[in-house]
Amino acid sequence: MFVDETAKSPMPINSMPGCFRYPLANLVDEVRKTLELGIKAVLLFGVPSYKDEMGSSAFAENGIVQRAVRVLKREFSDDLVVMTDVCMCQYTTHGHCGIVKDGRVDNDSTLEVLKKIAISHAQAGADFVAPSSMMDGQVRAIREALDDAGFKDVGIMAYSAKFASCFYGPFREAADSRPRFGDRKSYQMGYGRQLEALREMELDVMEGADIIMVKPALAYLDIICIAKSKFDVPIAAYNVSGEYSMVKAAAQLGWIDERSAVVEILTAIKRAGADLIITYHAREAVSWLSQL
Repeated sequence: MFVDETAKSPMPINSMPGCFRYPLANLVDEVRKTLELGIKAVLLFGVPSYKDEMGSSAFAENGIVQRAVRVLKREFSDDLVVMTDVCMCQYTTHGHCGIVKDGRVDNDSTLEVLKKIAISHAQAGADFVAPSSMMDGQVRAIREALDDAGFKDVGIMAYSAKFASCFYGPFREAADSRPRFGDRKSYQMGYGRQLEALREMELDVMEGADIIMVKPALAYLDIICIAKSKFDVPIAAYNVSGEYSMVKAAAQLGWIDERSAVVEILTAIKRAGADLIITYHAREAVSWLSQL
């Protein structure tokens, strides 16, 4: 769910039909609808009112995600698992996932900011933090920072195998996170690198990840399958914005049956070995799956 600090009412996302940027005032009602459907967890992305080179809004005590987490945990307590994205792209003026020095993303200085973001989310009440910037050592750095701050019970869902994919386009509109120069191929993975994906997942497990993620899902079912056979932690699959929007667009044109396509896609992701599926189809899918 996208929480927008500047929105006055739910704002439709043009490239993601059926999805919205929500103001904080609407978030509780939207999450209540989700819980009533039987969906027990949400993953939050913030869209801030202020950006700078350092992404300082990402770790502000009263940042949009921090306020959203406090509101949700106060309203729903242990009935809802709140997960938060830990990254910088939508909070920086340059749109990259870390601190930029001399035109490049600097890994080690970025880790210091990611630790601040994760701690601020934990202080607000997040159950899981989900580091997505793909910096080397991010899981270890965040795990140690959380433990030192007294948040040993806050879990980490690591974006472990996050590929440099064309399927993120609609998300970048939704979160206003498009890079202002270059691309993210220096820190996200090339889509042909199966062995690198496995090494990244292994490292994250060793560094303390509670859940490891493969992102995107559909073009990477082989990675999900191998991960399930090799690692003794839950495997999450992120059915990303471009995958969602392709189905929506084709269905609107009458080229495919949306319900059949969504159920088939989610079944394939589950069949490949995913223990958790993150998807924008969730609300509709719950209804469709219950009718099978």
